[in-house]
Amino acid sequence: MDTITYFKERFEQLQANPVDTHIKAMRDEAFSEFEQTGIPTVKHEEWKYTRINDFFGKDYHFTTDLKEQSFTAADLEKLQLPGHEEANLIVFINGHFHPELSHTRSEELEITSLQAATTHTQYGSIVKEHLGHSAAYHKDGINALNTAFIQEGVFVHVFRSKAASHPIYLYNITDARSGNIFAQPRSLVHVAENAQVQIVETFVTLGADESFTNQVIELVVEKDAILDLYKIQNDEPNSKVVSTTHVHQVGKSVANVVTVSLNGGLIRNNLNMVMSAEYCEANMFGLYLGDQQTHIDNHTVVDNRQPNCLSNELYKGVLNGDSTGVFNGKIFVRQIAQKTNAYQSNRNILLSDNASVNTKPQLEIFADDVKCSHGCTVGSLDEDALFYMRSRGIEEKTATSLLLHGFALDVIEKIRHENVRTFVDELVVKKLDL
Repeated sequence: MDTITYFKERFEQLQANPVDTHIKAMRDEAFSEFEQTGIPTVKHEEWKYTRINDFFGKDYHFTTDLKEQSFTAADLEKLQLPGHEEANLIVFINGHFHPELSHTRSEELEITSLQAATTHTQYGSIVKEHLGHSAAYHKDGINALNTAFIQEGVFVHVFRSKAASHPIYLYNITDARSGNIFAQPRSLVHVAENAQVQIVETFVTLGADESFTNQVIELVVEKDAILDLYKIQNDEPNSKVVSTTHVHQVGKSVANVVTVSLNGGLIRNNLNMVMSAEYCEANMFGLYLGDQQTHIDNHTVVDNRQPNCLSNELYKGVLNGDSTGVFNGKIFVRQIAQKTNAYQSNRNILLSDNASVNTKPQLEIFADDVKCSHGCTVGSLDEDALFYMRSRGIEEKTATSLLLHGFALDVIEKIRHENVRTFVDELVVKKLDL
């Protein structure tokens, strides 16, 4: 059975279940898009260096095929991030939101299922307006596939003029202990006017079977709100992840996103920052450390749709072994978006002859009164700095690790949550113990 036919059968089964009419219509439209475009191949310009269609030849199970009850609270306890005792918890198992494992500690926000939010008096209009907004920026079958199979997603609402007293820890867990799993978590986060929230995402695979996670999280940031999002990817070699993060700043606001990719078989991150109001600020920082045969692909889009917006983007990569890195960063400045300040930088260090990186910074500017810059570098470790440290009695391995850690600190220090920053720093130090 070919991939399209398999997904069509599962889609028809899903649509036969009771569901809100708006969600049902979204699914129909998305699956039609998937049928037309299919799984992206290297012939698709946006997927030129990242091959995912081969993975769909495997015998994956949707979570309806396998029972999830085998995952317990004891399993979750082993995967918890530092500071979880003082955090709101959102737990996805194989792409499904599990409220019995999740926990809301902050009175300043509400966490509920996406289906419940759709029919809610207040939240329903938010869902209808903003769910699926990322589709305008991703004309490919993998994004459409997630929307076509929206089920058991999560909705987060941070109340107006409130700062969440606890961060949100969002766990994307794939339980591949009893077969190959294809998971599609879906989240919609609404940060209301003058609200603040910190969100920490992580990806974990259990078991030795194959896992493929096709995740979409859409975040809406209202006027005078502040969003901090930290994405930590430290998974297993048998994991494949396509993670789409879509931040829509609908009012003057600040959005900070830090993405740290350390381990996994294949990682593809799509990050969109859409600034639809004047005086928005968007900060995007990324760190990717590859070794063995890890493939890490970061695609970013900054869309300046209104005047007087500021964006700052810095991505750094260290690649060793047979690993591959990809960076594709686009900055759009619409004709109306005068006085835009946009900065983009991608810096890479290759530690082996077999490691490689493909980097492509892009600017598309239709306004004439802007300040925009971009640049990229690919090179080896600074030999002069290494020689200096060795001349002071530091052995080569230690000196190399120290230099690489200093290279990574520019990104790590952008994590404002102390527990998370310390945790990430420890992971990076361990990874760089060459």
